[in-house]
Amino acid sequence: MKARTKAITITALLIPFASFAGEADVVNVKINKTGIQTYSFDVTVLHADSGWEHYANKWDIIDNNGNILGTRVLYHPHENEQPFTRSLAGVHIPQEVRSVTVRAHDLVHQYGGKTFEVRVPE
Repeated sequence: MKARTKAITITALLIPFASFAGEADVVNVKINKTGIQTYSFDVTVLHADSGWEHYANKWDIIDNNGNILGTRVLYHPHENEQPFTRSLAGVHIPQEVRSVTVRAHDLVHQYGGKTFEVRVPE
């Protein structure tokens, strides 16, 4: 096989794999009360980041009505650090909210991976 044909064949085979990194999954959440209705979150995300075109780029904290209470933006891929944990402090959670869900987002699939529900400490 000629070198150019090999390169085209390899490229054609690799392009579909960019979408096989799958959705971003939240695999662990730690929540700590830091003040009156104020909390910090340590969130662990698992995603097969494959570069700047496909990586987990944020996670959200949402209440049971779908309101976003906080978002942690992730500014770069974590190809060599999986799973990875990032924090967000100063999240205000209304007193009536008893639990929250954390969901992750990636550039290709957006939302849809595993979420993690955690009870809000009193």
